[in-house]
Amino acid sequence: MSSLDGAVAIVTGAGRGLGKAIATELANGGAKVVVNYSKSKEPAEELVKAIESNGGEATAIQGDVSNPEEAEKLVEQAVEKYGKLDILVNNAGITIDKTMKKLTSDDWDKVVSVDLNSCFYTFKPAMEHLTESGGKVVNISSFVGQAGNFGQANYAAAKAGIIGFTKSAAKEMARHGVTVNAVCPGFIETDMFADVPQKVVDEKIVPLIPLGRIGQPEDVAKAVKYLCADGDYITGQTLSVNGGVYM
Repeated sequence: MSSLDGAVAIVTGAGRGLGKAIATELANGGAKVVVNYSKSKEPAEELVKAIESNGGEATAIQGDVSNPEEAEKLVEQAVEKYGKLDILVNNAGITIDKTMKKLTSDDWDKVVSVDLNSCFYTFKPAMEHLTESGGKVVNISSFVGQAGNFGQANYAAAKAGIIGFTKSAAKEMARHGVTVNAVCPGFIETDMFADVPQKVVDEKIVPLIPLGRIGQPEDVAKAVKYLCADGDYITGQTLSVNGGVYM
């Protein structure tokens, strides 16, 4: 695999879960990583220390990327710190799971704002810098955005929107040599998945997965790293990392 030595990457929502694994994988590949967080200050700072202790370079920058001004400031601070931007990974996301009968407009707006709107809010100010570097953008969607899911209308809509946004951005940025792709994880062992009862996991979820196991954050991180390090001729695509649960 190609090296990411010297590349500068922003990973949103990187304090824990998928974002943490992605930031670690990119740092291990040689990238200087901006660990963005909204509220998880201590986990983000601990991640920076872990990356640095492993010989890498990273910095933690707070910013609520569902706010356009804060998202723009995040990009500005990253470029001020490292002088350029090569990689943008839009990973920040939340869930508020309810059936549509119980789902409120506030529940809808919060999830769409964090999961979908943030992709545009970070991408917009990053465009100029990514154009200069011929950079890579990876947006973290979900198989729920492809298949839908009971009680996750807001999350499914946001994640499906990411796929459409990715394709449009890829077409606009291709002339600048910038690739834009989406990664769709399946069931992954993260904090977001931790609330699912083990009996449900063993009896209802795992049997749906052809590979017979719940995915690990590192499974997704490796896919992101591949697109960033070796995906020079891949753009506008949706890479499913789901153990075959949705084909």
